[in-house]
Amino acid sequence: MTRVSITELIAGVRAGKAICFPTDTVPALATLPENAGLIFTLKQRDINKPLILMGADADHLWNFVQGSEEEYKIWQKIADKYWGGALTLVLPASRKVPKAMNPNDPTTIGIRVPQNDIARSILAQTGPLATTSANLSGKPPLETMDQIELEFPDVLTLATTAYDIKTPAMGIPSTVAKWNGGKWQILREGAVNLDI
Repeated sequence: MTRVSITELIAGVRAGKAICFPTDTVPALATLPENAGLIFTLKQRDINKPLILMGADADHLWNFVQGSEEEYKIWQKIADKYWGGALTLVLPASRKVPKAMNPNDPTTIGIRVPQNDIARSILAQTGPLATTSANLSGKPPLETMDQIELEFPDVLTLATTAYDIKTPAMGIPSTVAKWNGGKWQILREGAVNLDI
């Protein structure tokens, strides 16, 4: 049984384990950024598919990216409009991002702030985490802690079903937009219709 309290979940991820918690889109499989390789192993994920760095708020994420003062203003404007929410921004990575987050292209990093109180509470205590959907690579995202516990028996899952009832996830992954040469490029259509 890997169902644990939020306190035990936070202790587990700090100790180097993989955890799972609800978000506003689909449940997140997460580790500390430096332990991101664990997620690739668990999911049997191709290293060409980078992970998302999820934080409790935008201020926790900006030092993981680098750009000009003008670019930061543009990025901040989008973040202010859509975060917390189902939008992942792929931006130039700073040296603070562990290579394990994006092994084949460590020059970029996807960042996101979810709109889910449980997720943000966890992230506020752990700091930004390497995340992705909880599923084997190529399979549909799992949507309940029961499904996740069966698929990933060694991953610590949150011992509550309250979020399934009170704050249901959309079941749709986040929209992914990449900053590319001074303009936005949509890499994945998702839960947010981006107005850029």
